[in-house]
Order: sequence, then C-alpha cells, then structure tokens
Amino acid sequence: MGIVFNFCENYDFLSNRAADIVGELLKAKPDCVLGLPTGSTPIGMYKKLIEKNKSGEIDFSKVTTFNLDEYYPIKKTSEQSYYKFMFDNLFDGININPDNINIPDGEAENAEIESLNYERKIDRAGGLDLMILGIGPNGHIGFNEPGKFLLPHTHVADLTEDTIKANARFFDSESEVPKTALTMGMGSIIAKSKKILLLVSGESKKAAFDKFYGEAKITADNPSTFLYLHGDVIVLSDIS
Repeated sequence: MGIVFNFCENYDFLSNRAADIVGELLKAKPDCVLGLPTGSTPIGMYKKLIEKNKSGEIDFSKVTTFNLDEYYPIKKTSEQSYYKFMFDNLFDGININPDNINIPDGEAENAEIESLNYERKIDRAGGLDLMILGIGPNGHIGFNEPGKFLLPHTHVADLTEDTIKANARFFDSESEVPKTALTMGMGSIIAKSKKILLLVSGESKKAAFDKFYGEAKITADNPSTFLYLHGDVIVLSDIS
C-alpha cells in the first residue's frame, strides 16, 4: 500500500475520520495495541473516541496503549507532562484498564534504563497494531529531531531549539521547557507498527507537511520521510 494521502475539508472531519479508523480496529480486534501521540492535533480524535466509548459503540477494556514520548525529567503531576495530558484528554473518559496504559516515565531515575525497558514492553506486547502520529513544524516524529542521524530504538533525545520554542507556549517561559525527552525511535515506529496513521493539522505544520509530501529522498534532516519505509501508512491532513 505504501502511503495513502487523504485531504480533509476541515479539522472536525479529520478528527471524525481518525476516530472511525481507531473504532474500526477496536471492533475487529478488541485486545489491540495502540500507539498514541500527544499535542493539539489528536485532541479532536480523542474527544470523538470518548463519545464512541460512552455511547457503547466501542470498548477499551481489553486495549493496551503505548505513548510515543514524554518530556524528561518531568513529574507526572506537572500540567505539562504527557502523562497528565493523556489522562485529561482520553484515559479518564474511557473504560481502559489502567494496567494496560504505558507511558515513558519522566520521573525515572535512569533514563537509559527506562528507554530499554519501554522498548522491551512494546516487544512483549507483540508490537503495535496501530501507531498514531503527528508531525512537528521541523518534520520531527515524536522527539526524533532533524540531525545527522536518527536513533532506531526508544531513547533519550535532545530537543532542538525549534522544538523548545514551539513547545514554550505550554510553559510559563521557554527556559522551563525540558531540554530532553524519552521517545520511541524511528526504527521502533517503522518496524513494530503494523499500520500507521499520521494526523496533520494547522498552518504551523504546512511547511513541514509540504516538504514531507514532496520530499524526493529519505533523510535524517527530515525524520518524517522515514515513514516512506513503512508499507501501510494513512495520512489525514486538513492542509490544502
């Protein structure tokens, strides 16, 4: 299949279609394994999934989730943690078993050991049936930042100045943004995901999306291009 691009007329349409794709998987495989992102783009999808769950259309009780990334170091109770984001925007609204929720631990004493253990958890779960992703303004996927090379597995990533500036709006000041994060590697994403769903929304993503859409080569300067190595990717974009 390769990559299939779907251009949506607006954000609400994108969110509905994304939730339908997830819902179809849950109905076909109630004990599926989902890879989940944070950020503003998936919030609409999460709201639709909560509605579907509350109406009885879909059931999360047997679902296992793995989040894509987390700031490091950061407390779970921090307003800016991805742990809190996920509970506020999805987990508190659905009937998921808390034991089946996996998020990189921003409070871990040793980030390298946490990364290794997280990678092993994904392997023990049999990989991801569906990995949902967003794209950063600089083309990053998760916290796999542009550079000379990419690390394949879950690892500690140094955030670029572009990413720190882009995420500063969630903090009181730019200086409070963590300089590192825990993230699945592009190798983990490509090799361990049966299907990938990429959500692209908002004018701030237009330059990165245009480059990804028209990129003629796979390069670490644009991590999103590595998705071309996967055989089953659906892209939903409200950017014309």
